[in-house]
Amino acid sequence: MSPQAEPISCPFCSRVIKNCSGLTQHINRVHFNPNGPSSQNVAAPEDSPLPMGHGPSQCTRESHVVLDATPTDKFSNDLPPDAQPTPQDTAQKNDWYPFTSHVKFETAEFLFTENQMPQSHVDRLMQLWAASMLHHNDRAPYTDSADLNWVIDAIPLGDVPWKSIQVQYAGNLPEPIAPNWMTKSYDVWFCDPNAVVENLLSNPDFHGHFDYAPYHEFEPMGQRQWENLMSGNWAWHHADVLAKNPAMHGAMLVPIILGSDKTTVSVATGQNDYYPLYLSIGNIHNNTHCAHRNSLVLIAFLAIPKTDRENEDTAEFHKFQRQLFHTTLAHILSSLRHGMSKPEVQRCPDGHFRHAAYALAAYIANYPEQVLLSCLVQGWCPLCTSMSNNLDGHGSIPQSREHAEYCIHQFTLAELWDQYGIVGDLMPFTNNFPYADIYKMLTPDLLHQIIKGVFKDHLVTWVGKYLKITYGEAEANQILDNIDRRIAAVPIYPNL
Repeated sequence: MSPQAEPISCPFCSRVIKNCSGLTQHINRVHFNPNGPSSQNVAAPEDSPLPMGHGPSQCTRESHVVLDATPTDKFSNDLPPDAQPTPQDTAQKNDWYPFTSHVKFETAEFLFTENQMPQSHVDRLMQLWAASMLHHNDRAPYTDSADLNWVIDAIPLGDVPWKSIQVQYAGNLPEPIAPNWMTKSYDVWFCDPNAVVENLLSNPDFHGHFDYAPYHEFEPMGQRQWENLMSGNWAWHHADVLAKNPAMHGAMLVPIILGSDKTTVSVATGQNDYYPLYLSIGNIHNNTHCAHRNSLVLIAFLAIPKTDRENEDTAEFHKFQRQLFHTTLAHILSSLRHGMSKPEVQRCPDGHFRHAAYALAAYIANYPEQVLLSCLVQGWCPLCTSMSNNLDGHGSIPQSREHAEYCIHQFTLAELWDQYGIVGDLMPFTNNFPYADIYKMLTPDLLHQIIKGVFKDHLVTWVGKYLKITYGEAEANQILDNIDRRIAAVPIYPNL
């Protein structure tokens, strides 16, 4: 990355600007635009409502001027503003590697992606094919299904290969007999997340649906507009934090979004259960995420240890479950750590290379996993310190890494558990990564808290009980059936 000039502050809004040219553009675009936002709007946009009825062409956009995703070549040299993308290497017309011929490629594509024939049928097909080629002194494209799968696995492009690790309890074993969960090994399968992110960034299918820098967008009356992750406050504020590091100047912020759901379990052989861990990046637009275009990638199956009923409720086993979860996540994501402090050159959907600065941005999980991720006691809020029996009480503050670490140094484990809801003998996996705070990563659990919790479990149940008390069970059931029919009759409507 080429040397950068010392950042300067805007005299109107104190925004950090990379150079004098950027300061001039910023002032002309934001502060001297009669139809644009005022400086007050830029400095404190949190209260602005979401505008309706204004298309993107009517909005003004202010991009971050330090983490501005400056294009480079693959050797990390900055390119001039009008430079064309570096041409990608293209294969020769007759190069079907690792397939040795066009016919073998077409056969593999048909059997694997279109027909999806069972392996036993592939074996039988290859036997018949080989028999028909004997009098031509030739052979079938593949010997059997194993031969076909071997060639497909040799393709250098596409999905990232899977690998596995074994995790085991490392403490002292009790005498005379240790519980079975202490002596077992737990398999964890995962893909290299750095390679997964590289594939997402270089996918040309996302061109035109991809944000390269954090931005603020305003409609003509100066109201703030939010849509994609890079238009939000987190992306801008995190870019401001990274801008203090000169190595980050000109980089492209790549927010890492994680998600897992223990309810979707894949039962493997033996006694180990697994549940999936997913990854995406916040640069991709929301409508592309919803369009099933492979923007969300399965990167791991996390192990869940099991034991007999005698030990499943012990404090030691619960502690091991938590430690296994956080240790596994820290190991799986470790390949991203280097790119969080020093940007890595990556090809982008538009064909340009840029310095990618990774950041753990969000973790999508239901409430049980949120308290597991934040190392809190079940029943406590992962977002604030309010107690469950006094949510509107005074004196509560947002949960944070600083608050948790302060309490851990001040109180005993019992006091932390009972009075603050903190599991004091466990460290969140995010503590292994720079600038990461699990409490800021957690997102609202809309499905379980709003749709299922408030609407289904509370409101629908309450209405059902009210109708039975008021009208009797028979008439109440008729009313509920009528409500169901009316809801079913609502026509399909986008986003409803």
